[in-house]
Amino acid sequence: MYHTLLNSPVQYEAEMLLPTVETMVGVLYFGLFAMSFDFISGYTGYLSFGHAAFYGTGAYTVILVANGKFPLLGPETPFMLSLLVAGLLAVVVALLVGLVSFRLSGVYFAMITLGFAQVLYVFIRGWDYVARNPRDGPAVGPSHASGFEIGVPWVDQLNLAIGVLTGDEVSLLGTTLSGTTVSFYMVGLVVMICYFAMQRIIHSPFGRVMIAIRENEERAVAIGYNTYVYKLAAFCMSGFFAGIAGGLFAGFRRSASPENSFYFLVSGDALLASIIGGFGTLAGPLYGRLFDETVREFLSKSGQGGGLLPYLRLLLGEGTLSTPVVGGMTVGGLIDTLLNGHASLYVGVVFVLFVLYVPDGLLGTIRNRLGGTFADALPAKLRDGDE
Repeated sequence: MYHTLLNSPVQYEAEMLLPTVETMVGVLYFGLFAMSFDFISGYTGYLSFGHAAFYGTGAYTVILVANGKFPLLGPETPFMLSLLVAGLLAVVVALLVGLVSFRLSGVYFAMITLGFAQVLYVFIRGWDYVARNPRDGPAVGPSHASGFEIGVPWVDQLNLAIGVLTGDEVSLLGTTLSGTTVSFYMVGLVVMICYFAMQRIIHSPFGRVMIAIRENEERAVAIGYNTYVYKLAAFCMSGFFAGIAGGLFAGFRRSASPENSFYFLVSGDALLASIIGGFGTLAGPLYGRLFDETVREFLSKSGQGGGLLPYLRLLLGEGTLSTPVVGGMTVGGLIDTLLNGHASLYVGVVFVLFVLYVPDGLLGTIRNRLGGTFADALPAKLRDGDE
């Protein structure tokens, strides 16, 4: 569909409005991280500002395994296995952080998780073992030149490699899918499995206790639940899926750095996605991340895959762009001043508007209008329409 639009009469409009396939891969793995953040923060009410620690743990684990620097696991370890190890190691980190942090609540919990994450961030930046220059972070070495494969371990026919340059190309129905497109589907497969796993947990009796803690923890304690154990277990589960997300990020990018994995602003991006998409909706943060990335790419100065700025330059033409407006400034100069490099500014404005006017987020607002989730409300609406 994407490639069809790019070869249609609306090619330039499609390039302007649609994010690139590579951007969409990033939306998927970071969307999973944002969903893991919402799993604990949206369903128990405990904001984890240090969630980047689990994301970074997953990313670094995958790269260390690929470089033969992880104990007992060599570079030949299948990616799916190293991904599982990344998630389990993130669980261990979450357990250690949670044992202390859940002694507190409210803003104190949020700040102590942030403190733990920053300690780990500073430690990783100075740990020479992970990389020659730990401030820049590790990258997959030349000994692992092929792409990381998603599928069934040790069965070549059921594996496809991911990566922009290292991903497998697939011919399907006369169409050749690029490595990036294959990565989109394979990463999406893992994200979908993780989403359904989290959804299953939330709709289980365990998940009902999580929601009870969010709504009224004192009442949950009064009826006999050990909320400390439930919160800690939910935190570890959330850490597992965050570690998987970090592993997918490292597997696709083949590198990581303290800034794009362990830094506290990574957790801030997950919070932003959750607010835009809707807290306590699980799928909402994925849509929130998609909205965020689409707006950023639409307003990008480079116009990778399109964007508003290159489209206006193409649409208006050189004659219009060179027309003086005010004080010697041309139309082209005015457009550059308003758009070039200001994507973050406009995203910030959109974020403020969401907080003020769409407090339930995109998915939360839609669910409120429908009177429930799509799965519950849509069949009811269709039955009402038939009657």
